[in-house]
Amino acid sequence: MSIFRKYRIAFQISLVLAIASASSLIIFFKLITNEIPVTFYVSLVAVALGIGALCFGLIYFRIEKLIEQRVQEVYKNLSPVDSSQLDKSIASDVTSITNNLQKKNTDQHLEIELLKEREAYRKEFIGNIAHELKTPLFTIQGYILTLLDGGVKDKKIRKKYLNRASKGVERLIFIIRDLDLITQFEAGIQNLSLKKFDLIPLINNVFDLLEMQASKRKITIKLDKPYEQPIWVHADEERIMQVITNLIVNSLKYGVTNGTTELRLSLKDDKVLVTVTDNGEGIEEDHLPRLFERFYRVDKSGSRKQGGSGLGLSIVKHIIDAHKEKLFVNSKPGIGSEFSFSLTLTEV
Repeated sequence: MSIFRKYRIAFQISLVLAIASASSLIIFFKLITNEIPVTFYVSLVAVALGIGALCFGLIYFRIEKLIEQRVQEVYKNLSPVDSSQLDKSIASDVTSITNNLQKKNTDQHLEIELLKEREAYRKEFIGNIAHELKTPLFTIQGYILTLLDGGVKDKKIRKKYLNRASKGVERLIFIIRDLDLITQFEAGIQNLSLKKFDLIPLINNVFDLLEMQASKRKITIKLDKPYEQPIWVHADEERIMQVITNLIVNSLKYGVTNGTTELRLSLKDDKVLVTVTDNGEGIEEDHLPRLFERFYRVDKSGSRKQGGSGLGLSIVKHIIDAHKEKLFVNSKPGIGSEFSFSLTLTEV
């Protein structure tokens, strides 16, 4: 920026004052004498320039003083305390921005890892459900094709293969029914029918239903002790019966010959803890976190030979979660497993 632009106002005011001074002198001398010599005009111009320079100097000096005064006031207001606070504020802002960026980076990393885990789980789930459906379907198809190829004419073969095909259909029905039940729980459309009931008759009923299956496996199912008094709980009776049934069936599948499955009840405050214990194969600790996933099997080959939908423990978890209760598992290989869940007691 040039001097003229920087002090434009000073130049303009000085020029106006110089012209005004010169005009005043001309008028003044014109009134005194009719003739004005040339030397007078030269002198007049010099005087006008002098007046202009003087005015410019005065105005320039005044402006400089005014600017200096304003700058001093600004610096005066900026005390060392304010400057220190400003530095602290800036440092705090930088730290806050850094923390936010680090948190965002961590969140994105966790989100990516979660998506990878979900993708791996999705692939495994699709593979498991394909296998679970494929096995009975191929079995049914094989028996039906054998019958169509002429086996239907032999009464013994026909009855035998039709019975096996019927078992395959039953397994398909179990899988689809259990999948539908889990889907309803996850979607929140499966309502519980909560009511008060005595837990002891329900347990005895489950024992009666599974007595034959336990006998085939040569496993004894029993209560840890006689319960003379009723134990009243507030829950969905049908679903709790399904939970106990699934847990006992699971213990029978992985139990050992001449083994025992025992059911124990522990009362504390307003809760009862139902525990199903067996002395079977047990489960490695690495498998415990995934034990309640759909179609997850500890022994991929042996467990499928036992039949079932592979959804029993997953259904147990969904039912207990729907009751807003707790589910526990404890197991050691070669010693056995212990599954427990809580229920809310109610007064008679």
